[in-house]
Amino acid sequence: MSSRQVSIEALLNRADTQLRGIAGEYEKSLHAKAIDPSLRIDIKNMCENLRSGLDYIAADIRETHCPRAAAGKRFYFPILPDQQTFDKKVDEWFPDLRTSAPGVVTLLSAVQPFQPGNRWLGDFNQVNNENKHGDLIEQTRVEIQQTKVTGQAGGQVSWTSGVRFGQGVSIMGVPIDPNTQLPVPHPSVKVERTTWVDFHFKGINVSALGLLRAALAGVRRIEGSIRPLL
Repeated sequence: MSSRQVSIEALLNRADTQLRGIAGEYEKSLHAKAIDPSLRIDIKNMCENLRSGLDYIAADIRETHCPRAAAGKRFYFPILPDQQTFDKKVDEWFPDLRTSAPGVVTLLSAVQPFQPGNRWLGDFNQVNNENKHGDLIEQTRVEIQQTKVTGQAGGQVSWTSGVRFGQGVSIMGVPIDPNTQLPVPHPSVKVERTTWVDFHFKGINVSALGLLRAALAGVRRIEGSIRPLL
């Protein structure tokens, strides 16, 4: 195992430990309805460790498959918005990689945020860049209330707090009270209300904790898929 691979594993293990601590502090911040400043720093540090892990992977790729690459020239693990930009940067950062290791190029392309199912990588990159280049990225507390109505036969209808009902609307045969936005009490239906509470990164409509979990799992997948080709 190369020294860089050891470092990558150490970074991922550290991020895993950080994530467990973040999850506990995250829950406390939700109850307090405000992000603790130290939690922002923990999130920043975890993101930096994951980004470093990706850039170590990029360094291994370049060292193994790009012998003509100019020493001292800056390069990064590619996280790019579209195929055209990806192709340009791969050729710039990893000269001859398409010839020496086309499978690596295919894998790198497959994990890009413009590919289906990889939005997490683009969101992670945005959070990481904004944490690095300015104040810690703002997080907004979001509450979503869901109402679920279950009928005697087991059928269910649900809606969130953004839905508004007017006069004359019924759910499973039971009228909705426009004032409460709930079915009037009736033995034929069961009404449940759930409030989902989370923090979202500014400008990114995803759970902050969910994104951190996806990023850790995603970087591990990337390392696991590329490592056999190095």
